[in-house]
Amino acid sequence: MQSKNNTLYALLASACLIVAAPAVADDGNHVLSLQLGPYVHHWDHDPDHKNTPGLIGLEYMAPSQWLAGASFLRNSFDQPTEYYYAGKRWDLDSISSNLYVKVTAGALLGYTGRYEDKIPFNHNGVAFAVIPALGYQVDRYSAQVALLGTAGVMFTFGIDLAKW
Repeated sequence: MQSKNNTLYALLASACLIVAAPAVADDGNHVLSLQLGPYVHHWDHDPDHKNTPGLIGLEYMAPSQWLAGASFLRNSFDQPTEYYYAGKRWDLDSISSNLYVKVTAGALLGYTGRYEDKIPFNHNGVAFAVIPALGYQVDRYSAQVALLGTAGVMFTFGIDLAKW
């Protein structure tokens, strides 16, 4: 029952972030994108590690480049996992008009049982996570490398579904 309550609280918090994000928006485009994460590279080999998380997520970005989203995946130990987050994106125009960095922070749900201690700040399957990423975007399509703490990196791909 505790896990269902934690999921409900995380969903409510994410919904509040998504609704509040346009309030800080500047003039410009709002973006809704679909994110897919097909592969994770772990720094340390562990026979229990799964490298194909099957991540799927939705992300909203305000014109101010503040963002909020939700992702669903299978963690490194093949457990169903959710990540509800808010963050910010910064374009690196001085290097390339396509390059950006992004930092997200939020609730990571799903590391339970014997794997509960595999991520820091985890309590009853709910942890706080901060995930920095380096991305490259061309038109509607993007690719990112996200740093997963000391565990490894995840490669993700995205497509902008709508702009308004």
